[in-house]
Amino acid sequence: MSKTLPGSCTVEDALPLAIPDRGSKPRNWGLLLTSVIGGSLVALYAVTTPFIAPALRKHCLPFVPATSKQMEYVLKMLKGRHGSLVDVGSGDGRIVIAAAKVGFRAVGYELNPWLVWYSRYQAMREGVHQNAKFYISDLWKVNFSQYKNVVIFGVPQMMLPLGEKLGEELQQDARVIACRFPFPHWSPTHTFGEGMDTVWAYDSESFGRKKGNGSVEISGVLPD
Repeated sequence: MSKTLPGSCTVEDALPLAIPDRGSKPRNWGLLLTSVIGGSLVALYAVTTPFIAPALRKHCLPFVPATSKQMEYVLKMLKGRHGSLVDVGSGDGRIVIAAAKVGFRAVGYELNPWLVWYSRYQAMREGVHQNAKFYISDLWKVNFSQYKNVVIFGVPQMMLPLGEKLGEELQQDARVIACRFPFPHWSPTHTFGEGMDTVWAYDSESFGRKKGNGSVEISGVLPD
């Protein structure tokens, strides 16, 4: 039988007594839950910011998909037209893709990067990515002088300043096609549809000013 000498200690006495931390498991779950919530909020912010940011601008252009009737009328307005086409605020790209399918070299400018990436994917899927291009850009920073056909799904508060910009930049043979809301100081050359599906087409004689020699000077606002 072993004996314990005075002043000596057994193995059990030498090792510290491990006391289980009963609160560690709940604390770990709390950290996990906090991480999940924090990550979700960051992801939500990343996804929604491109949609919310345009609405905070002075002239917002919210994304509202074009209806089948609007697309039909836009293509009618483009019948017989040639040259490049631009969709101002191209959204999910459906107008640009439809125009590319009928032979236009079409470009879409959109501020929302998620919609631009989706549009590029759709153009690739539809086999028109060579003639349908999409760019992340603020429409107010784009020069439209290179385009012969302009499509715009606007909102009332932006139509007047946009008309002034287009009037200064477009060439005489350009055509502007407005959907949902018309340009308040222009006279349309053609009109299709009714209600929110109405589409207006404006040619140079609609939004131009006559010079003394009979030629047309492009202007954003008609004289009184």
